[in-house]
Amino acid sequence: MTVVRLLLATIAGTAIANNYAVQPALATVAADLGAGLTLIGLVPTAALAGCMAGFALLLPLTDRIAPDRLVAAHLAVLATALTVAAISAHPAVLLAAYLVIGAAASVAAQAGVIAGRHAPAGRRTAAIAMVAAGMSAGILLSRLVGGVLTDLLGWRWMLLVFAAVALAGAVAARLLLPRIRPNADQDRAAGAAALPGQEPGAGQSCAAALAAFPQQLRRHRALRWAVASGGLWYLAFHLVWVALALALAPLGPTVIGLYSLAGLLGFVVLPYAGRVTDRFGPPRVIAAGLLIAAAGATLLTTGLAHPPVTVLGLALLDAGLFAAQAANQSRVQALDPRHSGSLSSVYLVLYFAVGAVGAALAAPLLHSAGWHGAALVALGALLAALAVDQAAVRGERPQRLERDEPAPLQT
Repeated sequence: MTVVRLLLATIAGTAIANNYAVQPALATVAADLGAGLTLIGLVPTAALAGCMAGFALLLPLTDRIAPDRLVAAHLAVLATALTVAAISAHPAVLLAAYLVIGAAASVAAQAGVIAGRHAPAGRRTAAIAMVAAGMSAGILLSRLVGGVLTDLLGWRWMLLVFAAVALAGAVAARLLLPRIRPNADQDRAAGAAALPGQEPGAGQSCAAALAAFPQQLRRHRALRWAVASGGLWYLAFHLVWVALALALAPLGPTVIGLYSLAGLLGFVVLPYAGRVTDRFGPPRVIAAGLLIAAAGATLLTTGLAHPPVTVLGLALLDAGLFAAQAANQSRVQALDPRHSGSLSSVYLVLYFAVGAVGAALAAPLLHSAGWHGAALVALGALLAALAVDQAAVRGERPQRLERDEPAPLQT
């Protein structure tokens, strides 16, 4: 099982990396295709939109299709879409390809579900954490690898290298991942298939999964708060990183990619954030994480003339948001452990939707207000996220008391 978990972590990291690896090359892609930077700046938005659709429509497939077939198919589609993007001669084709790339890259979330479902008793959290670490490494290193490969080989060959990695992952998944199709008993154990009002293990179509979104949001006030605060900080995250790639375009893709190493601090704090959350609860970790991220954004508002200050700002931003996100996902799953899969799907879709807005705003804000203006908007989004989360904390106690009051009458 260790080999399987390692494979799933590797697949998650290399798959999700495709949403970010092209960012250092955006200016190069725009020049090669003869397109405006504002238009090509929508490529990260297309990838995030596709990933959001994948979370909504493809994540439930983990409850009905054997892991080896499901993961291999997604990685094969990912390799194909990357190849189409690499040979594209028109921005519209590139954008369409990145919609598919983003959707196929959502296999990273499927890897986490599969790891948890097939983990030995008492090892589920460790298995999921390993996949989460793989995803984090993929996000952090993707810009550096993408930038270096673009400088060495060109952006088209960079995409083909990622396509080859995805294809190799598809072969490995077909050979090594479990071939057992999930059944009703496994669904009940994982708590990921049934929706409120359904019998556990009932078949769940994509349409049903989408229809459940408003129901889950109405049912769980804490989920609405989590989506609002998480979405705001993810908007700030993408606004900063996409705007940085565009602002530093004259320095070249490799230099832009090197800045992503600042995010290694976030990768380091991730395991500790989980343990601290278990001990002190999500609200304190989220508040602390957002304050740290806001301190980083404040440093970024000073400009890009001093690289050490920029690197420190990025490191604090990523570290704070990694910790906050780990705590927020823990809070979402704790709302109803029997339906944690459905709740996570709602959260991730809306979380990525708001993040895509941040990516879309980067180029227009940079053009109209410069880096200083973009960084100020990101700082404002982080402070708003903190305010929303604090409002949620104030509302948790009355909601918990209301939920717990009937308990003595039921005994």
